[in-house]
Amino acid sequence: MDLDQAGLLLLGGVGSGLTGSIAGLASLVSYPVLLAAGIPPVAASMTNTVALLAAPAGTAIGARHELRGQGPRMRRAAVICAAGGITGGVLLRCTPSDAFELIVPFLIVLGAVALLFREGLRDWYTRPGRRPPLAVAIFLIGIYGGYFGAAAGVLLLAAMAVAATEPLAVTNAVKTVVLGAANLAAAILYALTGPVHWLAAGLLAAGCLIGSWIGPAVVRRSPERPLRVAIAVAAFGLAGYLWWTA
Repeated sequence: MDLDQAGLLLLGGVGSGLTGSIAGLASLVSYPVLLAAGIPPVAASMTNTVALLAAPAGTAIGARHELRGQGPRMRRAAVICAAGGITGGVLLRCTPSDAFELIVPFLIVLGAVALLFREGLRDWYTRPGRRPPLAVAIFLIGIYGGYFGAAAGVLLLAAMAVAATEPLAVTNAVKTVVLGAANLAAAILYALTGPVHWLAAGLLAAGCLIGSWIGPAVVRRSPERPLRVAIAVAAFGLAGYLWWTA
């Protein structure tokens, strides 16, 4: 790995940490950065999961005020999300590399659509008869988070936002920590059995720690919609490029 790739991974980590804190879509920044650094798709997905363990750590530091008193709630949700994460990790380990390359563009499009229409999805989710129990939703989102992860933060934020009456900044911080449990469960599996690129994971994680630490302050002070639109447009372009080259 040369210095340019190392710098790209570090800056990409900062961007993914910020994006994850603000919009819930860290993987839409970090995964393409890993591909740009020359890491194959399946290894990039596993490396990405390991690197994003830095996000809940950074959020816990930067959102101490929002997380005060949330311990019992986070522990319950984290156990459920971790069970989903290990399930998603097993599914990824069982997915052939060629098949994963074909699936990824659709997953990225899903993330972009969820980002653009987050409020609409939340409204749909709150309608009577449409909303599964929160524990079921957390488990299913954990599976997706362990498998790929892009938009898992958006989905979990929507599920948790309708289950509690509190400021969005609080739900956003809790979401990041809980989703970290799914990443941790899958990351342990990948560390033991998968082709994790450890140097890339370390550089990405260092940047992600910085970005996710800064992110909560940004959430408190600035509108997020312009960033969400920009990320979504870039994601559509990335999905098209990956589909064309698959």
